[in-house]
Amino acid sequence: MHTGEPTTPQGTTGRANQKMRTRRAIVQAAVELMRTGRDVTMLEVAKSALVSEATAYRYFPDLASLLQEAMAGQMPTPVEALASVADSRDPVQRIAVATEHLLRLVLTYQGATRAMIAATVTRPEAAGARPGMRFGLIDHALAPLDDTLGATDPAGMTQLKNDLAVVVSAEALFCLTDLCRLGPEEAIASVVRTATTLTRAALGGDAPTGGGPAQQR
Repeated sequence: MHTGEPTTPQGTTGRANQKMRTRRAIVQAAVELMRTGRDVTMLEVAKSALVSEATAYRYFPDLASLLQEAMAGQMPTPVEALASVADSRDPVQRIAVATEHLLRLVLTYQGATRAMIAATVTRPEAAGARPGMRFGLIDHALAPLDDTLGATDPAGMTQLKNDLAVVVSAEALFCLTDLCRLGPEEAIASVVRTATTLTRAALGGDAPTGGGPAQQR
């Protein structure tokens, strides 16, 4: 009996399901390749997903958009990242932990991070595809200052966050490892030291001298 409701041809549903499975396979292949730390390219992702590179590009216009989707949900939230200092109100200590957390993630997903940077540097309009994890981490690390520096000197708070955004970054880490030839641990310790120095200076040098694991080694 005809109910008067529109029906979807079985073939159309099958094609839609196949497209969904193909998209998921491409994203999962990207996730697995990211976790190896190796270079990530659309060709390598396509090979791993058992599709052609042209097919991968039909689902994702560029590598940056694919990596954006692949990274979604893979990274800890700022609250999870700073769980070890959840009870601390020392912004210097919190920034140290946030910085080290981000840089160790960068090392873990180094190939994908470099690919994302390369894609967005050459195409600034695609910069929105970058996860921007540093900003959430910095905001959460400095949350204890919201009622002090944030309230009395909002411009100073904004300046501190902008200064930290330059330092708490994959770019800073790669500068030290690639150009300064530091080992990963030395590079992380250097960036943590710079981030905590900036934070302490913004507070007039009166902040406690807490530090994250990288400083304590």
